[in-house]
Amino acid sequence: MTKRPTNDAAIQQWNRIPREAMEAMEPDGDFAKRHLINPVLLRMLGNVRGRRVLDAGCGHGYFSRMLAARGAHVTGVEPTDGMFSYAREKEQALGQGIGYVQAELARLPDLGGPFDAVVCSMVLAAIPDWKPAMRACVQALRPGGLFVFSINHPAFEQLLTTWRAHGDYRLHRYLEEYTIPQTYASDFHRPISAYLNELAALGCRLRELAEPGLDPRTAREAQGTTPGIESYVHLPNFLIAAAERL
Repeated sequence: MTKRPTNDAAIQQWNRIPREAMEAMEPDGDFAKRHLINPVLLRMLGNVRGRRVLDAGCGHGYFSRMLAARGAHVTGVEPTDGMFSYAREKEQALGQGIGYVQAELARLPDLGGPFDAVVCSMVLAAIPDWKPAMRACVQALRPGGLFVFSINHPAFEQLLTTWRAHGDYRLHRYLEEYTIPQTYASDFHRPISAYLNELAALGCRLRELAEPGLDPRTAREAQGTTPGIESYVHLPNFLIAAAERL
């Protein structure tokens, strides 16, 4: 019988990310985050000035810094040693007033009261036992607060690699859960219904579901360095949801 991955083991995998990889994502993430994820997250969150926002699984803190620059009162939670230390270093240098806490999402400490919004970007699919983490995000909200999360689109997770290999997208398994090895750690495939049904069970009302596509002009500009990037124009590699805590 295959041993089920643990959250602690996943955290140790993500702790392998080298500092140069984090520095390469300054100031606003990688290509996909800049062009597909960040614009949607920021639009869904709306005006964050003066609002308490939890960046749940903040990684090296780039999105926390973007939110703070827009006037939010930001708390970033990150379990890995390397990314947490990097985020703290950047805060010491920039002095944006971001409070960073090293903790696993499923075991959040007291963070000083409810938040107006919680953003959990590209995190839930990296957690083997993910439901307690989503529950903690929702419970950290005030009633009427906004929970926004992004994941690789479960129907198009390996879009770039299969497009490069075949000139189209191919998917052979969708309904079951399985591991997807990545550069430094693994993600875990689950169908869209798993996430949306859990939102409903936690007492949330879905406000919006987005499947962003890449602007064709941006794709043409990137084709020289990223073969197959035109696939992002035709199919969505990411799924972004906004839900309200009732």
